[in-house]
Amino acid sequence: MGKDAMVPATMRVRRRIQETADTFTLELEPDAGTFVFEPGQFNQLYVFGVGEVPISISGDAARPSVLVHTIRDVGTVTHALSKLRKGDTVGVRGPYGRGWPMEEARGKDVILAAGGIGLAPLRPSIRHVLANRDDYERVVIFYGARTPEDMLYPKELIKWRSRLDAKVSVTVDRADRSWHGNVGVITQLVSAARTNPSNTIAMVCGPEIMMHYMQIHLARLGVPDEAIFVSMERNMKCAIGRCGHCQYGGDFICRDGPVFAFSEIARRFRVRAL
Repeated sequence: MGKDAMVPATMRVRRRIQETADTFTLELEPDAGTFVFEPGQFNQLYVFGVGEVPISISGDAARPSVLVHTIRDVGTVTHALSKLRKGDTVGVRGPYGRGWPMEEARGKDVILAAGGIGLAPLRPSIRHVLANRDDYERVVIFYGARTPEDMLYPKELIKWRSRLDAKVSVTVDRADRSWHGNVGVITQLVSAARTNPSNTIAMVCGPEIMMHYMQIHLARLGVPDEAIFVSMERNMKCAIGRCGHCQYGGDFICRDGPVFAFSEIARRFRVRAL
């Protein structure tokens, strides 16, 4: 970034991948050659003449030469981003926010649970854990999607499931004839975690209703709220805690999150429409 935190750097699109009918991935070339970030952080992506939007970084923190974002086409700016092609220019501000507790999880059992596009913000932490497997004890990965067609990174999921040093379970809400795996909500997978609750860190990302029930099921296993981390990405606009759009009680999600220990937000999380 330049001297002004609100001025984006310009980067070129290296590659565009259509993930699902409404979700795509942009690989960008950092203008400085590398882009250092922590798993769980986000950037502001700016389409010139249109606007900007906060998007989680979904690439590999160990590969700083490529900056990756997986984006759902749901609004004016994300639709404009969906039209970008190789060689086009995009503005980038970041990285921002507090990421996943990778250091705190060292030496512990790790549960990584994602619902829908929530796999994108969690993907850097999954890659980190699997690339540094000796640093962690039992590793359990849960992923739930609406249908087989809505699943992100299917080839990567196959690679993860082929590993013998991690338990990976995938489920869909609605199956078709081609699907031979689990059918049902992601919380039905939790009982198979078989981790040590007193030595477990859980990282959860997805729709808030999914995170709500995941916390309940993890608590039933004995995982304390201070060891359950959730990503609360919503309403972010300026990314530096100035505009107030993402104020959540006494916190600003862009500055104090987006990742929070559930114990930090438990009372607010249960309040409807907050």
